[in-house]
Amino acid sequence: MSDTTPPPPPPGDHGSTPPPQGGGYGAPPPPPPGGGYGGGGYGGPTGTPPPNHLVWAILSTLFCCLPLGVVSIVFAAQVNSKWTAGDVAGAQDSSEKARKFALWATIIGVIVLVLYVVLVVVAGISLSGDTSTDTSF
Repeated sequence: MSDTTPPPPPPGDHGSTPPPQGGGYGAPPPPPPGGGYGGGGYGGPTGTPPPNHLVWAILSTLFCCLPLGVVSIVFAAQVNSKWTAGDVAGAQDSSEKARKFALWATIIGVIVLVLYVVLVVVAGISLSGDTSTDTSF
């Protein structure tokens, strides 16, 4: 009778590969080659992110100039995500653009408000000073 069963594995080898190193399931992935994630580990770059000007963008949208304020909100929302992703230059650029659009929205809002007040004052003066219309019979 011939023996067709494979030979038993050597002692200590149970026929499986060793478990992967690095924590297994649920562990964070290893950083990409070259330092990874902007040089600050998994949380993005170290240091303070640039200001996102989100409050100013929202207020300029509500009270001043809607189109420029919305653009400012879009750029303000990009600042923190770019910073976390390690895009320091992109975060600084979005911060500057958010500030510029919020500033222009505020300037336009103030100009429109001043023009409105002047228009109301001029209209009020012209209506109160005009007594040439006699409505009596």
